[in-house]
Amino acid sequence: MGSGERNRDERRARAHNSTRADILKAARRVAERRGARNLSLRSVAAEAGFAPAALYGYFRNKDELMLTLAADDLSRIAHAMRDAAIGQSIEHRLKAAAAAALELLASSETLAAAAMAPRANGSDIERLFNGRLIAALTTLSTAAGQAARSRESQADVVLIAAALAGLALLRRGGRLQALGFSAEEVLARLDYFSKMKEAA
Repeated sequence: MGSGERNRDERRARAHNSTRADILKAARRVAERRGARNLSLRSVAAEAGFAPAALYGYFRNKDELMLTLAADDLSRIAHAMRDAAIGQSIEHRLKAAAAAALELLASSETLAAAAMAPRANGSDIERLFNGRLIAALTTLSTAAGQAARSRESQADVVLIAAALAGLALLRRGGRLQALGFSAEEVLARLDYFSKMKEAA
């Protein structure tokens, strides 16, 4: 391959990545305005200024688009948890990381919408999502002070993550307040959980 062809391929790849990023930004705006569950390729295409058929060159369907948005959210959550845990004492790292995750989970519904979508087994987007989910769970495990090497400790981390996701849904819908709890009060129980794990 000559340098001219290589340059042309690089320009084409940059243009593709730039358009894909524009589509994702448009999708995020539509999801914030209408709700992630109401996202459609047609509405995203209109927001991005493309014909609806143009989006199929980047995403096979709405579910792939949603999964990509959710994967990006998982990265943001992992970074936020890592940053929140820095400088915290061992017994407060989990609570700090969980509070950071809860803030992002409560303000975004892409993960809930992606969880309800059918799995895209074997696709690059499914692998991307799963990789970022594992990274977020690993960050949570580190904050909890346990290396998730055993099946039992991995299940503990999944249980904490599921509890945070459920707590975010309750908080987002005002149900947590209706039950008479604050998120901080519930998160304080994670300190208790950490102490129980240390004692075991």
